[in-house]
Amino acid sequence: MQRREFIGLVGGAAAYPLAARAQQGAMPVIGFLNPGSRGLILSQIEAFREGLRESSYVEGQNVAIEYRFADGQFDRLPELATELAQRQVSAIVVTSNPGALAAKQATARIPVIFAVGSDPVKLGLVSNLSRPDGNITGLYFLTTALHGKRLGLLREMVPEAATLAVLVNPHYSGSENQIRDAEEAADKIGVRLVVVRANTDTDFAGAFAALKQQGTGALMVCTSPFFNSRREQLVGLAARNAVPAIFEFREFAAAGGLMSYGTNLSNAYRQIGAYAGRILKGAKPADLPVVQSTRFEFVINLRTAKTLGLKVPPVLLASADEVIE
Repeated sequence: MQRREFIGLVGGAAAYPLAARAQQGAMPVIGFLNPGSRGLILSQIEAFREGLRESSYVEGQNVAIEYRFADGQFDRLPELATELAQRQVSAIVVTSNPGALAAKQATARIPVIFAVGSDPVKLGLVSNLSRPDGNITGLYFLTTALHGKRLGLLREMVPEAATLAVLVNPHYSGSENQIRDAEEAADKIGVRLVVVRANTDTDFAGAFAALKQQGTGALMVCTSPFFNSRREQLVGLAARNAVPAIFEFREFAAAGGLMSYGTNLSNAYRQIGAYAGRILKGAKPADLPVVQSTRFEFVINLRTAKTLGLKVPPVLLASADEVIE
């Protein structure tokens, strides 16, 4: 069973002048900006299309989508956002913190629909979650607020571990908050915490070497679009180093990671697709409240647990939304 429940979408449907309508009746174009690569999010793209279909928009029939992928090169996001804004698309959909900030910088006129893991008010994207101002709204899936919960689940899975580690991307906007939350959680459960950092592919080997040197018993990989774009690499490193690890999205567990706890990504993409469809129908972004996740899915990869020689506590099995066998 998978839980995919969000706060319902509410909001006004006041008319909004779509920036990209070059002429009356022209097919609207949505710009879609993602920091990773297309191959990693094929199921999420389909979920986004599903959300559009809720407003009777079908790609290639009555709406076009201009895709832009940074392929993990996050410094390209401002350039790609500007490119979409100059293309005069009807709306821009962005699926990362830096992408959302780049889109906001690129245009104050074209509607922007974001999906971000950090508080959009603290990021400076909107001034209020209930009534975002200007041309921007979207979905906040609270990934950075769940690090304490993930660390607690990791401790339950590996109760004998006296030292736990967190892998942080120091260039991620919420990294300092991640470290603080993890330290507070480690104090509560009585374990020593080791912080390792990585911002490039070449950093990973050194980070995992540091885990061994510190005698770390398990690892939590913190939120970062960069880490998400290196999903297979991180899961592989954890397996080769025999490190029990917990991640934020189900996709990590499906790729062989031990556990994940967080928002269902496909449902998040469906939600932003639904918002994009409503905006194409004439809704004003300022009248569409930022949607917040209210339910999260816990996934355990039982095959990986067996490979690591771990006996999964019955209480964790009972609380899992999905067990991969």
